[in-house]
Formats: sequence, structure tokens, C-alpha cells
Amino acid sequence: MNLRRAAATLCCLLLVSAAACNQDAAQKTTDFDGNDEAAGANVKKNLKPEPDAQVAVIETDYGRIVIELYPNLAPQMVARFKQLAGEGFYNGTTFHRIDPDLGIIQGGDPLSKDDNPANDGTGSSPYPNLPAEFSDLPYERGTVGAARAQDINSANCQFFITLRRQPQFDEHYTIFGRVVEGLNNADIISHAPVREGTDRPDDKITIKSITLQNK
Repeated sequence: MNLRRAAATLCCLLLVSAAACNQDAAQKTTDFDGNDEAAGANVKKNLKPEPDAQVAVIETDYGRIVIELYPNLAPQMVARFKQLAGEGFYNGTTFHRIDPDLGIIQGGDPLSKDDNPANDGTGSSPYPNLPAEFSDLPYERGTVGAARAQDINSANCQFFITLRRQPQFDEHYTIFGRVVEGLNNADIISHAPVREGTDRPDDKITIKSITLQNK
């Protein structure tokens, strides 16, 4: 992947508007050469993921996606995700960004509940942003990461699922889980029709609910 493609990849995960995304793509062409802000962050090394006692069950228009959570890798993001799920925060949000070529789907923005697609990707929860919780666990197919803005300490509520190996994300985005069931449903979501020239679905792909269930 060349630097221009890498910058576009990063932009697709930023919690910014479409206009800001275009600006960031031009500004962040060095994101993956080791000189970006994330390179200075503390990275947890050689940790084996230890699954939480509960899994997160995402019910969507395209079926169920079950996520195993890793509090030993990202305790604050897992706690936030579980808190918001327990509060019903994610119910009725959407997967507002899908890209089968890149291999990601992104959701969890409360602003995706409204009828204005232009603000999708810019929302957050009522709670403060979270610090980076980077690890050296690689971004494999099915990895669940915390979306953020340029500030590495700006993860909040949005999340993404990678559908293929994404080495350019390694140690740049907080990993807090992995899909253990329904990854084929995430694949189907990624191939839904989009508005021409965008990565926004033609029709809303609703997250009906995210609930926590004991294993």
C-alpha cells in the first residue's frame, strides 16, 4: 500500500466530517512511515488477549455479529463500550461507513440516527474521550478497533471491524476485541450499495441493539 492509499485508509477511520477528511488525507501522508504522532505512544508488548467474561452481541439488518472483548489490552475502551451498550446508547445507530475494497465497516455514531448523512462520523458519547491503549496485537481479519480523530487520545464510542489484514493500523489504533461469530455478516454489510462517490450506504444499515451476554 503506498502512502497516498495509506493516508486515505486512515482518513476513513477518523471521526471527522467529509470535508475535514479530504483535508486530513493531504496532511497525513506520513502516517505509516513511523514519524506520526502515534509512533510516540506507549504500546503494550507481547500480551496475549484475555477475553472478557461477556461478549457483545450486535444485532443488525444483516444478522448477528458477536464480539469477544479484551480488557487486558484496552481496559478503558472495553469499559466504555460495555457501559454504552448497557445504556442502550448504540441501539438505532448505524454502520455509516463501509468499504469492501479497503476492508472495513465503521459504526457507533449517535448522529447516524438522524436523517443527515453529512454529520455521520462526527458524533461522540456524553463521556470524555479516552487515551490511546495501543498494543502490538496485529490488525487481522475480524479485529475490532476504536475509531479516533487525529489526536491519538480521542477514542470515544465509535468502532470499526477490519475484514482483512491491515498492517498500517498496527500500533496506531486501540484494539479492544475480535469478531468470533457473524464475520460473514460483516462481509455482507461491507458490500451493501453506497451513495455514488462515497463510502456511505444507500440505505441505513441499522444496529438494532448491542447487548452483553455471558459466555
